[in-house]
Amino acid sequence: MIPQKEINLKNLKSGLYLVSTPIGNLTDITFRAIEVLKNSDYILCEDTRISKKLLNKYKIRSNLIPNHKFNETKNLKKIIEILKLNKKVSLISDAGTPAISDPGRILIKECIKNNLEIYPIPGPSAVTSAVSISGFSDKYYFFGFFPEKRKEILNQLETISKLGCSIVFFISSKKFNKIIETLKNFLDDREILIAREISKIYEEFIRCKIEELKPFEKELKGELTIVISEKYNNKNISNKLSESDKKYIKKMIKNSTIKDITKSFSLNTNISKKEIYNYCLKLKNEK
Repeated sequence: MIPQKEINLKNLKSGLYLVSTPIGNLTDITFRAIEVLKNSDYILCEDTRISKKLLNKYKIRSNLIPNHKFNETKNLKKIIEILKLNKKVSLISDAGTPAISDPGRILIKECIKNNLEIYPIPGPSAVTSAVSISGFSDKYYFFGFFPEKRKEILNQLETISKLGCSIVFFISSKKFNKIIETLKNFLDDREILIAREISKIYEEFIRCKIEELKPFEKELKGELTIVISEKYNNKNISNKLSESDKKYIKKMIKNSTIKDITKSFSLNTNISKKEIYNYCLKLKNEK
């Protein structure tokens, strides 16, 4: 892209500014972001206690309004009225780019509805940071946060496992160990990058094949950004179970768990774990 001329921030237009803030290291912020925040009449913060650490560092004294998932609907009318008075309002999240798996979408839609100007101020993003160092395909599907319920996780994995591109999602470190076996059942033919504490003191990147994943003995701290590689074609793996295979699994399902059947059956055949797992799941649901 060809760089454009510098914009005079002293003549900042009125409207809503989506300002990207650091995902860890407080120095990962653009000069433009600092100036926009300094010249804003109001700054909408997901958590004012977290935002003040950044704002105090750069001596930003704009008025703060708490704006999080529990009050963003309630705040909507008030903020729209402020914007209609030709004020400059910035929206920031605790970290990264606003409205990406964070509050903001409701306000953005209302601004569009009222023909109010919205400006993006680009900057840090955990998604692009992790994808950039993954070594995987730059064609990726961003899932957001993993769902809470197991049934929803299974349904979503069934869908995204069919995608040929890289897959990115967020998950808390506390929940990651619980989904490792499920990931193996759906995505065992791919590689994984586990990124934690990006740009912070304890930054760590863990790489391996999904089939080699094991539960971590010590709980990983913080929020994890997971990047799963594109699907690798393996001509030696069949995607179909024969009728004799299905009969054998039907007998096993009476006395064995889906996990045990998938593991033992895949060791003795060239059929993918995903195919075995899905068939077992189908049998269980038919009962």
